[in-house]
Order: sequence, then C-alpha cells, then structure tokens
Amino acid sequence: MTLTALVSGGSAGMRETAIYSALEQDLARSGVHLGTALILEGLPDGKAAKLPPGLEHDLDIKRIAPGCLCCIGNLTLRVTLNRLLRKPPARLYISIADSTHLAQLRAFLLLPPYDDFLEMTADLAV
Repeated sequence: MTLTALVSGGSAGMRETAIYSALEQDLARSGVHLGTALILEGLPDGKAAKLPPGLEHDLDIKRIAPGCLCCIGNLTLRVTLNRLLRKPPARLYISIADSTHLAQLRAFLLLPPYDDFLEMTADLAV
C-alpha cells in the first residue's frame, strides 16, 4: 500500500516546502528514504523549495494542469495515478491548490480501485 497524503493551502512553493520538510523528517526518523511520488497541481510559481539533498533520484514528480481534481481535473488525476501505481511508490503526496473539495477528493481516493493501492494518511495543511 502506498501511504498517501493530501497537501493543501498556501502557494505551490509553500506546499512543496511542506512536502520536502515531511520527507526530511521521515528520512531523519528512519535513516532510509523510500521511493516517493508527488502529484503537484498547477505550474511552479517560481518560489519552489529546494529539493533536500539525497532525494533527487528517489522522487517522481508529476505536474498536472490546475483545476479541481475531483471535478474538471478528475480524468487527469486518474490517468496520472494509474501510471504511477504501475510501479507503486512507498509514499505519495498530492498537492492541491484549492481545498474546497478536499473531502470529495479524499472520498474518491478511498473508492475502488484506489482503495486497494492507497492508504490515506493525515493531510498536510500549509
């Protein structure tokens, strides 16, 4: 099962900073970095955080067009998730710009077929 967290709030750079901080904390706790994938909604805002040392090769970053991931961006999210889950990462962060439909997105990820692949963890709010 892929541990999955939804990340919302703030700017794209702030969300990426929060994700990288969580990855550094995981690495500090375990001493081992597990393969991680990021699905980032929207384009970088030019204020993206610097990737922590040692994570450059174990991070699979996918950017998808801005738009509500449970409404107009649902198909794009499904295609991206399906491709990632062919070789499932140990950890997945899904960064969304607008948290309005956060509960609907979480509910979608808990439905088949994703319920067999994803283990939802606590959200990261920026």
